[in-house]
Amino acid sequence: MACVSVVVVTAVLAVAALAGTQALAERSRVAGAADASALAAADAAAGLVADGAGPCARAASSAAANAVELTSCAVEGLVVTVVVTGSAALLGVVVRAAATAGPPPSARDQTGLGP
Repeated sequence: MACVSVVVVTAVLAVAALAGTQALAERSRVAGAADASALAAADAAAGLVADGAGPCARAASSAAANAVELTSCAVEGLVVTVVVTGSAALLGVVVRAAATAGPPPSARDQTGLGP
């Protein structure tokens, strides 16, 4: 009987470790997607993209390409802040990440274009 208990406890711990590892991997993936979306939006805000799409449209396109959902997009001059969400398949846990992109603060101060 003790042997069965040890096997059950080991199996439960293995499943918990797998779920935790998947949640950490999903958090990293969603954070990377947020970074990519913010950078794409900042390029559009700076006029570096010739397709005419606005910053938030570019962020949404980048988010979709990374299999996450854009939940928020704020543009202040050349600085864009986005929030994206994704979910861990095994747990169904929703993971949220935010990112901001734009010119460095020193460049914003010189041009007067940023916040």
